[in-house]
Amino acid sequence: MSLFKNLINVLLLSWIPMTIANTALDNDADTLPLDELRIFSEVFAKIKDDYVEIIDDRQMIENAIRGMLEGLDPHSAYLDKEHYIELQEGTSGEFGGLGIEVEMEDGFVRVISPIDDTPAQRAGVKAGDLIIKLDEKSVKGMTLNDAVKHMRGKPGNAIMITILREGLERPLEVTIVRDIITIKSVRGKTLEPGLGYIRISNFQNHTAEDLRKSLEKIKQENNNGLDGLILDLRNNPGGILNAAVGVSDLFLDSGLIVYTEGRIKDSKITFTAKPADMLQDAPMIVLVNGGSASASEIVAGALQDHDRALIMGQRTFGKGSVQTVLPMNNEAALKLTTARYYTPSGRSIQASGIEPDIIIDNIRVNNTPNTTSAQIKESDLSGHLDNGLNENEDEKKGDSVKEKNNEPSLAETDYQLYEAVNILKGLIIYSKNKAISYAF
Repeated sequence: MSLFKNLINVLLLSWIPMTIANTALDNDADTLPLDELRIFSEVFAKIKDDYVEIIDDRQMIENAIRGMLEGLDPHSAYLDKEHYIELQEGTSGEFGGLGIEVEMEDGFVRVISPIDDTPAQRAGVKAGDLIIKLDEKSVKGMTLNDAVKHMRGKPGNAIMITILREGLERPLEVTIVRDIITIKSVRGKTLEPGLGYIRISNFQNHTAEDLRKSLEKIKQENNNGLDGLILDLRNNPGGILNAAVGVSDLFLDSGLIVYTEGRIKDSKITFTAKPADMLQDAPMIVLVNGGSASASEIVAGALQDHDRALIMGQRTFGKGSVQTVLPMNNEAALKLTTARYYTPSGRSIQASGIEPDIIIDNIRVNNTPNTTSAQIKESDLSGHLDNGLNENEDEKKGDSVKEKNNEPSLAETDYQLYEAVNILKGLIIYSKNKAISYAF
């Protein structure tokens, strides 16, 4: 135990003169809690002498460091060399594992959201699932790092996770085959002529630039312009703060995007937008839900406060804190919560989230048989006039309708997106009519 005793003695001897000097200058100066350190030393000694197995001194100290950080909040953590590398891999967009973002909740692992196109998503894991077992091993008592380490592994190897899901009476066992998770954070397409759709699954180093390229491509598909855009941030667990700022900046000409406040000077930062809005003020809708967290909430909050976009869906997760990664000399790092972030209007998102302008529950609709098919229509009347189209055009139109009828409707596959498209069309019509009235 000499290593630990020497460490405590050095701390005590070096701090006492400093405390005396500081007290002379400032009666309110913080002092080292000497009594608590002595208790800590006593506990350390008892574990060292009486525990059933021999424990390495360095391992015990590292465990104590982990405990200090885990006792602060759910997002602060001590990252050893291995976990520090995994964190760096995650922000770069490639890592090995299942493809889920998780946090600890009441001793179990809660799924914030599955990542798009990963083994976890394909296996049916959903946001809000509570993982209670990993390969028959209870996660109760595990740290979050231990649970994540267990879920990661060699690609091709399977793991069985046991989850509790709201609405199910019994735990659900899901087998997932590990894979290399390469995250493509931005996906875009044209929904209908003039209507763009972009999904951001998480915020990485290159997300803002990838979004810019995706927008340019969609605009080229639509005669170099868009009438409106849907930005889908559902089940986006967040990521890098600067990426969220960059994404917001693409849709704003000026003004505050987000600001952070903490105890130290470096934690007080303000981010502002620069010209120009890539959509040139075209109508925009942002889709969010309970799995939209952190950086997603920064984007939604900024665009909502500037009246730049209509926010639709469900209340967001409510993670409004900033984590700073502080490298250590032993190739490890501290992930430490250093600030809270605030929307342009001064709203704190921490534990409250972003309230959508229009709330839409995530419901599923079924296509019912057409009950109007037996009703008489104009085309059934004897001697009705034709529609004025030539025969070939009429056939083409009929074929087009048949092709669409063979596919499931957007309302069936994604009701929230379906509603967003309808409202976006309304916004486009309104904005165009408004522009015409101004012209007169």
